[in-house]
Amino acid sequence: MSKEGLHIGQVIRRVVTRKGIKVPWLAQQLGCHRNNIYLILSRQWIDTNTLMKLAQILGHDFFADLSRSYREQQEQPGEYINGMGEC
Repeated sequence: MSKEGLHIGQVIRRVVTRKGIKVPWLAQQLGCHRNNIYLILSRQWIDTNTLMKLAQILGHDFFADLSRSYREQQEQPGEYINGMGEC
């Protein structure tokens, strides 16, 4: 795991690819344009509401992936999640 943490867009892309889902179908399910799906897939972070909708549509627990990534980060002393900005 890198210091930047989990890239959620890449995780979503892997799930979409593994399940054979097409971007236009996913866009229709989310009620957005397919360009927005490509933007989501390129993002390292995503808002929880959108992630919840994607989890329901794709039948995948992305929050478990995030939790696993968090635990791995905690096991690496001195590591931190970079790029999160100020609190």
